[in-house]
Amino acid sequence: MKRLLVTGGCGFIGSNFVRLQLDTYPDVLITNLDALTYAGNPDNLADLASNPRYRFVKGDVADGPFVRSLIAEGFDAVVHFAAESHVDRSIGDALPFLITNVIGTQCLLDAARAAGTPRFVQVSTDEVYGTLGPNDPPFTESTPLAPNSPYAASKAAADLLVRAAHHTHAMKTIITRCSNNYGAYQFPEKLIPLFVTNAFADIPLPVYGDGRQVRDWIHVLDHCRGVDAALRHGKPGAIYNFGGRSERFNIDVTQLVLELTGKPETLIRYVTDRLGHDRRYAVECSFAERELGWRPTVAFEQGLADTVAWYRNNSAWVDRVKSGAYRTS
Repeated sequence: MKRLLVTGGCGFIGSNFVRLQLDTYPDVLITNLDALTYAGNPDNLADLASNPRYRFVKGDVADGPFVRSLIAEGFDAVVHFAAESHVDRSIGDALPFLITNVIGTQCLLDAARAAGTPRFVQVSTDEVYGTLGPNDPPFTESTPLAPNSPYAASKAAADLLVRAAHHTHAMKTIITRCSNNYGAYQFPEKLIPLFVTNAFADIPLPVYGDGRQVRDWIHVLDHCRGVDAALRHGKPGAIYNFGGRSERFNIDVTQLVLELTGKPETLIRYVTDRLGHDRRYAVECSFAERELGWRPTVAFEQGLADTVAWYRNNSAWVDRVKSGAYRTS
């Protein structure tokens, strides 16, 4: 796996994956394809601009002719992170999610097949499985798909296209699905970075409904290690779930953020719940542990403390995101 095309490499998870690859494998060459939509932040990888093993290409995964010409250069694998991913935005306007997540995935598959690309990794989400009751067992790779938001539906559709490419065209595709990520470089519209940055600024933390929704949290570096293991050792046609084995109520995460930032619980504001809000996600990742030799290593409490410290120490990054200045660099 020497030449990798990473899509969405300027996003939160993609940028952490690019760094992991360059730090771990001295011979890897990364081409990062990113359209630099609002969540694609060039600041995330600005320090790599002079790295001879890293190249940035601005472009849209849904632009078929462009994607075909790029992939025709020849890559050992495509690792597909690029996606519209914010549930609230998908509820307001689903069309961008269909274009990027569905059409974009098919454009990449077509181009990779035409070029004979040896591996294709689709990075997906546990949200394609729907929701769990309080006593239900965690999602497994064989859990039926039951997406409940336009975002989740678009990712489920993309996953099915990837599956079809394997079965119809014998493409060596792999699908990974992860639980909620957190860590450095996460765009502050998601729960943890929003609450951390709001707390530092003494801005109320908007908690949906009763705050008793449950999420399984995985540190972004654990997730990236899982994607890397699937890329290098995964079986074509397989699906691998990655979770942190760390279920938490949203309100408990909120209170821990306030404790770590030294702010009072009076900053909590309960707001009207999200439409169709899934109550619980939990991921069974024993298949990935057994087949790939992977396992989560970052305990949630330590990982969250490290994340809060990162946002505290990178206030300039936060300010550029909040002001929109990152989009003019």
